[in-house]
Amino acid sequence: MSSILRIEASRKLLRPEPTTRKHRTVAATAAPTQPVSFQTHPSRYKHWQLSIDGDVATLRMNVQPLEGQREGYELKLNSYDIGVDVELNDAVQRLRFEHPQVRCVVLTGSLDRVFCAGANIVMLRTSTHGFKVNFCKYTNETRLGIEDASATSGIRFLAALNGTASGGGYELALACDKILLVDDRNSAVSFPEVPLLGVLPGTGGLTRITDKRKIRRDHCDVFSTVAEGIKGKRAVEWNLVDAIAPLSKWNESVSAMARQLADSVPQRATKGVELDEVKAQDEGDVRRYTYVEVKHDRAQKLVELTLTAPATCAKGADEALAQGAKWWILRAMRELDDALCHLRFNEPDTALILLRVKGSSATLASTDELLAKNENWFVNEVRQYVRRTLKRVDNMAKSLYAVADEGTCFVGTGLELALACDRVYVLDDPDRPVQMGVTSANRGMFPMSNGISRLETRFLGTPEKVGEVLGAGASFDAAAANDLGLATFAPDAIDWDDELRLAIEERASFSPDAMTGMEANLRFAGPETMETKIFGRLSAWQNWIFQRPNAVGPRGALTCYGTPMRPQFDGSRT
Repeated sequence: MSSILRIEASRKLLRPEPTTRKHRTVAATAAPTQPVSFQTHPSRYKHWQLSIDGDVATLRMNVQPLEGQREGYELKLNSYDIGVDVELNDAVQRLRFEHPQVRCVVLTGSLDRVFCAGANIVMLRTSTHGFKVNFCKYTNETRLGIEDASATSGIRFLAALNGTASGGGYELALACDKILLVDDRNSAVSFPEVPLLGVLPGTGGLTRITDKRKIRRDHCDVFSTVAEGIKGKRAVEWNLVDAIAPLSKWNESVSAMARQLADSVPQRATKGVELDEVKAQDEGDVRRYTYVEVKHDRAQKLVELTLTAPATCAKGADEALAQGAKWWILRAMRELDDALCHLRFNEPDTALILLRVKGSSATLASTDELLAKNENWFVNEVRQYVRRTLKRVDNMAKSLYAVADEGTCFVGTGLELALACDRVYVLDDPDRPVQMGVTSANRGMFPMSNGISRLETRFLGTPEKVGEVLGAGASFDAAAANDLGLATFAPDAIDWDDELRLAIEERASFSPDAMTGMEANLRFAGPETMETKIFGRLSAWQNWIFQRPNAVGPRGALTCYGTPMRPQFDGSRT
């Protein structure tokens, strides 16, 4: 999250360029947020170059300075904004589905002496607070997607740092399995956020250097407060990188390390599945996909999100592979993922999502059994994609109520969606039946960020209830769901409308800041993992620091960066 250290930071901070009073005012003011699209294709990439040579792919970062997501900043020195990360996320997904022959991906840069300068500072400074936090969250999820591809798809990642990697650039490297740094007496890795910007490495940096690379605390302390970073042999000795290579042997070293990583894992398949574009139709306040619908009630700051399972589905793994991107569960989850990202970035005023699952319970059950059998590489990839999408639901900074009313079908993966919500309202009316049920999906197939299932998380204090729910079968009614502890409230027909209406009105009246903090604390009970730490610290500490005067005030470090002004800090500790 900085411009490149020894090249850019010193130049701008020590010998600042002339700046007018008008420029200073604009720099501290949040610009209007432009709509973000999460659909792209390699043929439309502006910032990444994807090439494949046998079982090794190369993703070369070549950020176009004047192709930012909105006007008002230049993406110098391979600094990035949300558009750069959308392309990276798309590339990783396509490597998993379209190129199963790939066993190693090399992430490198195209600029001389620069790998990546991190998130663009002017972009951050001129963005709304909510956009900053959502940007960091999406970037975190993309980094975790790289780690997930290594863990569950057998694709190894090599960060070939051809130059300095600072802030988010080094955080991207940390997501890879191995890090190789060029030894040219200039290139370094660094976290300059604290000394230069008054904020933290926002995409899991502090967590990864302690929990993933297990670097000593005192070394982490020094590293995180030295703006120029660490290079050469010391970077290897402190485990900040795995190896260094001189410029004269750079290409040879990258190839050898990539070959070693590729040979360490088996090949999944030789022919992939093309991912077509997920398209939505927007008609006023309704956004429609094939299996997902999003309906806004802007007066109540409310969205009704409905996922509908079709009447039929693939009968086996081979048929699912033949259907490819049209297999309903993959299509539905890609649509849900797009809808969730759209709501995060483009609908900041939405306070509450009412989530429903409808359609065929038989389709949900049979699809879950097919995913559980995991009989080919494609089914495995879909299974992992469902898990990642459910985690995106867990991480929504919006309130979530599952609404099990007439015609709904919260079975298996559908029940996982309900369990991801903050509350579950179940209509207890025999004349308007609801259907709920458990499948293999609820037996730990889609663990949360805490490493355990949503049922185990829900019943952390009464673990015997997990077995009771799993023994209830693939179909039970509202009364049984309430007895099993799956309903937060189960009003009868007389009270249903009023109780749901009051719950909606009450939620919308609360402070959104308080709700975000409360929900993030309550959703991840149980074991602490690197992933829960990352999102917990992002939701609490980084969220807080991003609003503090020492960072974003008139003389805060983030505001003053790149201008003649020096930051002034309130020295009191809290």
